Amino acid sequence: MRTRLLVALLASPALLGAQRPDTLPDLTVGVTRTAGSTLGAFGGAVTVLDGPSVTRQRLATGLDEALAFVPGVLAANRWNPSLDQRLVIRGFGARANFGVRGIKVLIDGIPQTLPDGQSQLTNLDLAQLERVEVLRGAASALHGNAAGGVVAFTTRTAARGSDLELGTEAGTFGTWRVQGRVASGSAVQGVSIAASRTISDGFRTQSASEQRRVQVAYDRRLGSAVRLLVRGAYADDPRAENPGALTVAEAGRTPDAAAPNNLRRRADKAVTQGQLAVGLDIATGGWQGDVRTWVVGRDLDNPLAAPAPAPTTADEGLWVGITRRGGGARATATRGLGAGRLALGLDVQQVADDRINRRHLRGEPFGAALLDQRETTREVGPFVQVEWPLAPHLRVKSGVRYDAVRFEVADRLVAARGGVRTLDAFSGHAGVTWQRNALTAWSSVATSFETPTTTEFANRPDGSTGLNTVLGPQRSVSAELGARTMVGDVALEVAGWRTETDEVITPVQEVGGRSFFANLGGSRTQGLELLASSPLGGALTALVSYTYTDARYTDEAGALAGNRVAGIPRHLARVGVRGVVAGFAVDADHALTSRQYADDANQAEIAGWGAGVSGVRVARTLAARGGSARLFVAVQNLWGRRYIGSVTVNGGFGRVAEPAAGRVVSAGVVLTR
Repeated sequence: MRTRLLVALLASPALLGAQRPDTLPDLTVGVTRTAGSTLGAFGGAVTVLDGPSVTRQRLATGLDEALAFVPGVLAANRWNPSLDQRLVIRGFGARANFGVRGIKVLIDGIPQTLPDGQSQLTNLDLAQLERVEVLRGAASALHGNAAGGVVAFTTRTAARGSDLELGTEAGTFGTWRVQGRVASGSAVQGVSIAASRTISDGFRTQSASEQRRVQVAYDRRLGSAVRLLVRGAYADDPRAENPGALTVAEAGRTPDAAAPNNLRRRADKAVTQGQLAVGLDIATGGWQGDVRTWVVGRDLDNPLAAPAPAPTTADEGLWVGITRRGGGARATATRGLGAGRLALGLDVQQVADDRINRRHLRGEPFGAALLDQRETTREVGPFVQVEWPLAPHLRVKSGVRYDAVRFEVADRLVAARGGVRTLDAFSGHAGVTWQRNALTAWSSVATSFETPTTTEFANRPDGSTGLNTVLGPQRSVSAELGARTMVGDVALEVAGWRTETDEVITPVQEVGGRSFFANLGGSRTQGLELLASSPLGGALTALVSYTYTDARYTDEAGALAGNRVAGIPRHLARVGVRGVVAGFAVDADHALTSRQYADDANQAEIAGWGAGVSGVRVARTLAARGGSARLFVAVQNLWGRRYIGSVTVNGGFGRVAEPAAGRVVSAGVVLTR
């Protein structure tokens, strides 16, 4: 039935309006790693958002608001400052109980994804973005390990002249944010410096937090064919308390409570991180290319709610400290081949983590090291891609990449427990694209490759140190059929896809913030995505996004065969309106999601959002001395509904529910001159 519906949509005369003079916006997209690619001609599911679509009238949002209307994407707010928001693209990333897995994250072309496939959003400040590109579907042939999808962020750069911006926002749960930005630019160069501080008491007990961010950007033209860019980012999060997950019953009674052990052991996190990157964009001799080099450092103190090894007391937990140093380089080059194009690239990256585990008493570490080891991960990944016309409106694209990811552990306590493992794979993709006027239709097949992360290797179920020699990579094959077009004034995109994965990596148990992983056979994930936008008259636009996902374990998963993969709702829909009414900027939306399971055994069922959850944001810009003042009010969960916002997959002792906050109100002002 679902396949017949997709075919009918793609074959509909109303949709295949090839003779219409209408055209889709000719936006350049960089996530394809091929210079000159445009959204209208690209054969794949890509969504492009501008800055206002990300901030949505507020000073800054979370990923759940910023990516709300991107189909195929589940961005779930955990309401837990110690953990990144949960990000899933077409099922990839569903296993992550902290951080982001299976998805490549870029900021200004600089990977925030480590060689092992774990992504961190510490350097991301959504308030400083001018563009986001989301590539949905397997992309390992271009981006390497853990690229089940790609999210590429582009920060604001300095325009000509000077710019000064100050803003503040205050809201429910003692939340307060202040930010500032100063920028100056000319036709040759531009520089901007942005800083922010956010503090909150948190919606739940044991969820207070503080974040400080500083970002520096410098761009300079070095002649007509070369652009130099420098990016610096520093983050200091001295406090990020972890309330932990609740049982479904606890979440229903007291959603603002903390898990008992998280409260007793004062689970928390403190992190500082700095990154410096230098890059060149070059166009010369028929070639267009870019190079990015970077270094990164990170220091983490993380007292977990997980119990310390015996003998211990009820108040003692496991403390994890990590000192990270790393860097890398990334280069791409594109050249025209008659009517076709050739793209080449190479990624090289290395990260070294010094990891120490100790006992802690209510957040304070003590005693001898339980684990003391250096974990070094290296990645090398060259790729090549060719695009060629087969007919006036038909193009074929194909590419291949080889990735080698080397894991090395040097155990300082017991040398014999160290080890080395190299996981490698060839990844490929091939597709055809038919484009004429307002219609772009495509069909493609791609493979992806995803290794365990160093944390997943380090968390051995038997508690021993060293390198996990059993856990292996998962590999996927994906097929996709889709189209985007204009039907009158309506912009429409529809895509159907199916992914087969072998040796699925999943958490088999999570205890107090510490997850243990295993390969659990195969899975099959298939779905349908729809995105539509239409003017309503005046300056208003209506938006509709819908995602259907059926993710199940296959016969290779043994006892789990036929079960639904945890953490993925079958239906996710959102409708909204954006625009200007009587001088007020308005952004409103209503979201619904169906039930999901929080465990692979399908025993812990999480209810859907019932009648749905609404949000409203209203802003008004007023002229001020030499500039402007934008005042805004935002309300999330307008009707104050109780619901589960996210899940902890396979949480121990039934602790799988991460409750969402009730009604959240904030207001603020942004002064610009």
